[in-house]
Amino acid sequence: MAHRAGVTLADVEERFEISRRTAQRMMQALEAQFPDTASGYDEQGLKRWRLQTSAVRDLLTLSPEELAALDLAIETLQRTASGLEAAELRRLKEKILALVPRSKMARVETDHEVLLEAQGLASRPGPAARIRPDIAAVISNAIKSSQRLRITYHSRGAAAPSMRVVEPYGVLIGIRRYLVARSKDDPGGPLRHFVAERIQSGELTGESFVRDPGFDLHEHARKAFGAFHNDTEFGEVVWRFTPSAADHARAFAFHPSQVLENQPDGSLIVRFCASGHLEMCWHLYMWGDQVEVLAPEALRKMVLLYRRSDFPALP
Repeated sequence: MAHRAGVTLADVEERFEISRRTAQRMMQALEAQFPDTASGYDEQGLKRWRLQTSAVRDLLTLSPEELAALDLAIETLQRTASGLEAAELRRLKEKILALVPRSKMARVETDHEVLLEAQGLASRPGPAARIRPDIAAVISNAIKSSQRLRITYHSRGAAAPSMRVVEPYGVLIGIRRYLVARSKDDPGGPLRHFVAERIQSGELTGESFVRDPGFDLHEHARKAFGAFHNDTEFGEVVWRFTPSAADHARAFAFHPSQVLENQPDGSLIVRFCASGHLEMCWHLYMWGDQVEVLAPEALRKMVLLYRRSDFPALP
């Protein structure tokens, strides 16, 4: 509370672990840099310095990465049914934006929009694989600047990692994090999904590329149940929840395209179109024998032998 009235030399000495003389020089430099710095003596006779509000605003900075991280956190809370917390964080973001000088804000808006487009969809919380911060940073920079990325990638089942040059389009975030990219050697080819934690190194090539203007990462993400895509699996998925589990299932957003159908016997049918049968199996296992897969047949066979009746609670 005392700092709202200004800082003393003792505060500066303690904060920076410096001598009294150095603290005095710092405050002299502050007054020289900000002529409208207010100073005065408190009731104990201690001199206090305080920056005017306008000067504090000029010191406030916000990077595109920080702003995109705020938006991603808000989206994550919203998708995990934490609407109240999402609203609070959104109000905090608005307060921060109101404080940042417009001249500084203009410089981050363009990069922020690019990063936001590339964030993908935040999946449900829970265990998640870790990605090295330096790898995450270089991926972010490549997406932001539309630069080709040179990565050393260890594919599942491969004896050794290999070097590839890719054109990054975005990142899908879930239990695992996937880099959505196209090979430099196949610019018109399909987009691939690289497991981010299998990227052992990454660097910018300095080569720019032109993104496909028709690509929409959010639409691309909707093709999967989680973050994993498999075009050969994509199609209609139909689940039937028992009458005793129907109310519980209605509270879930299994997929953005889902359609709920109430049945005469009290059961609930959920339909959506997606791929990623293995990730669906992981989720369906938590429902025990309270859910039945009606389609596709391949998914029904995958879960048939693993439906249990001894779970004490639904997810």
